Amino acid sequence: MAEQPQEMEMFTVRNRAALEEFENNDRRPAFMLTMTELKLLGIAGVGFFLDAYDLFIINPVATMLQFRLYDGKSLPNNLQGFLKAGTNIGSVIGQFAFGYAADALGRKAVYGKELMLIMLGTILTMTTPTGSLSPDACLIYLGCFRILLGIGIGGDYPMSASVTSDRANLRKRGTMLAYIFSNQGWGNFVGSLATIIVLACYRHVMDVEGKTSKVDGVWRIVIGISLVPAAATLYQRLTLPESTRYKASRRLGHSEQGNELDDIAKLKMEQRAQEEKEEREQKRLAEDQVKDGGAESTPGSEGSRASSLAHEKQDVQVRVKEEEVVAEVRAPSHFKEFLQYFSEWEHFKILFATCACWFLLDIAFYGINLNQNVVLEEIGFAGKTGTPWQKLFNISVGGMIITALGFVPGYYATVLTIEYLGRKWIQIQGFLLAALFLAVIAGKFDTLSHVEFIVCFAFLQFFFNFGANATTYCYPAEVFPTKFKATAHGLSAACGKAGAIISALVFNTLTSSIGTPNVLWIFFACCIVGAAISLLLPEVKGRDPDQVLAEEIRQKKLAAAQNAARQ
Repeated sequence: MAEQPQEMEMFTVRNRAALEEFENNDRRPAFMLTMTELKLLGIAGVGFFLDAYDLFIINPVATMLQFRLYDGKSLPNNLQGFLKAGTNIGSVIGQFAFGYAADALGRKAVYGKELMLIMLGTILTMTTPTGSLSPDACLIYLGCFRILLGIGIGGDYPMSASVTSDRANLRKRGTMLAYIFSNQGWGNFVGSLATIIVLACYRHVMDVEGKTSKVDGVWRIVIGISLVPAAATLYQRLTLPESTRYKASRRLGHSEQGNELDDIAKLKMEQRAQEEKEEREQKRLAEDQVKDGGAESTPGSEGSRASSLAHEKQDVQVRVKEEEVVAEVRAPSHFKEFLQYFSEWEHFKILFATCACWFLLDIAFYGINLNQNVVLEEIGFAGKTGTPWQKLFNISVGGMIITALGFVPGYYATVLTIEYLGRKWIQIQGFLLAALFLAVIAGKFDTLSHVEFIVCFAFLQFFFNFGANATTYCYPAEVFPTKFKATAHGLSAACGKAGAIISALVFNTLTSSIGTPNVLWIFFACCIVGAAISLLLPEVKGRDPDQVLAEEIRQKKLAAAQNAARQ
């Protein structure tokens, strides 16, 4: 039995060494994923696919509702703003609530529940009784259940980010997060494609027979399609086991193969315990020999014994301090502890930066993408001429063109370069180049040709996504310790959605009062300020936030001990 701990220790060391050797010698690019990583990508990525699909599908759906409820006239400005902002309003609630629950209750206990809310919200929005309620009441009904849908979508942000970050190794962590977030681009693209296909199926009844009211079936089918990937992923989410890193952050004494923090702490404590045991045994043998020889203790031997006891006491104190550090790193996260941690400026400035950058980005990003009518006019797909069916079809084609121009390419530029360029560089250059193209469009709004406008808008979308739109999602999942990660990510994402709500509610009113170019200059200012605030963030490439937290705790305990010694 005495040899069992040593055998376990040797087994753990060998496996850790093999794992580290594999990671160090693995020369494959970070974007080449294993089957396990692909499975995780499929489970977590569907949330962001649905996020973009359900969020941006409201643009063509709102146009369809014009023909179903208002005889082709525009929706009332206030109700249109509420309809487009509803999902984002719910997202703010879901992001913070699910983020805190994930830290307090565990990822496994919560993961999958947000997807169930998404499915429920989708089904309820499809039941909007357009035939029995007034047009305005229909929009209110639809908007309210899109808030419920948004709670589920918002909950997916901190949940998928934490689940992925907990499982990814440091060399690929940013790539995995970028891959998952890139599903937003595909969600937007597939949303436009699905609308085109369903409209094509309804062409005869709407365009030839003139039954425009049949558009009621089109928007319900388009919204309902999102239930397919959600239902296909629900079981995997509900049965996904808890991550080793999260379990290690919750309690002392839990050690599993592959968790570096657990292994190092356990090995150090076992090594010190073994050394202490051997030292006591040697002292006992020496004392027995002295007694057997009838020798008396000498001052020198007494001094040696006192020195040994002092060394033993010091070693025990060091071991206890190490245990205290690991215990503090792994202590369950509570809201009071969260507030205490972020009451320190060095931590608060990072949280402030992740929140502020996401807020400023989403004002500009959603201000552009939730109000694409201006862009569609410029590229000739505004849907202002032809039959109702032709107008709707042209708008959908235009939406797909906009997505293909910069959305998807920008995301994959981030995926391919994030582990080489770093998150901070990508975020700052993305903010600055997005500001540049916003300035060109705003300054030359009335003089740009169609081709020039399309080129500038494509680059704008590209640098939104090869920039802050991707990194503002990655940063909170990589910079904060495991015990606070989901809560901090949810808070940062909620600030972002607050910016999106502002854009959705005031864009139309502000555009009519000060003009589109001046609104674009506001977006320009948001990007410039976002780039400046990004300077507060550390580079997180290869950075383990749990090790950083452990080192901070050690330094604080050392400083406290030194102060006590001086007193």
